[in-house]
Amino acid sequence: MKYGTGTAAVEVNVATRAALFQVLRTRFATDQGFALATLNLDHLTKLPRDAGFAAAYRAQDFIVADGRPVVWLSQLANQPVELMPGSDLILPLCELAAAQSLPVAFFGSDEDALQGAAAALRTRLPGLEICHIAAPPMGFDPESAEADTALREIAQSGARLCFLALGAPKQEILAARGRDIAPGVGFASIGAGLDFLAGRQRRAPKWMRMLALEWLWRAMQSPQRMVPRYARCFAILPRLTLAAWRAR
Repeated sequence: MKYGTGTAAVEVNVATRAALFQVLRTRFATDQGFALATLNLDHLTKLPRDAGFAAAYRAQDFIVADGRPVVWLSQLANQPVELMPGSDLILPLCELAAAQSLPVAFFGSDEDALQGAAAALRTRLPGLEICHIAAPPMGFDPESAEADTALREIAQSGARLCFLALGAPKQEILAARGRDIAPGVGFASIGAGLDFLAGRQRRAPKWMRMLALEWLWRAMQSPQRMVPRYARCFAILPRLTLAAWRAR
């Protein structure tokens, strides 16, 4: 399923969780890295306005659907994809890493959140090896020399899987650069997922997620930041809906 037009068009190229984990097992078995992005409406508002973000998305190996509107649009286009939020992928990815004895790295957020997430995951998965944890300074530029150094340090740590918790577009841009600088590492952009694990942010209750109301929960938690974001998301829905209908 493709969303958008021109150079800002993005295709969800892995439709199901089963397909995603099958291809990731192959990558790990053959010592190949990857960049994994989770597409949501906020990304779709940014892509036409940010050429660097659009280029980073084109460099991703795998793109999955993060957000029910993305899934609903795929169903309307008769090209259904499965919902795979980045936050929900962390634990199963770590289970896969532990089962295959693959070291894991965390990069982004802040030191307390990363250490808290690491402690939570080690409790749930005693066999998980977390070999590298790094929180960049405020104002971190994913296209800087410091970013290149950070990527080399991730590779030198022996990590085969790295969770990037920088938010969009920084995490996707860094993952795209990582494909060149650290080609043996799999980079998964997961936004606030590690903060949820560490208890630094509260995720919406399960019943709200099941009713597709997680956006409302997040808007109530941080109205100044999230209400304008969701307003931009709602503004592009009519155009995306028409495009999906035409794609049927």
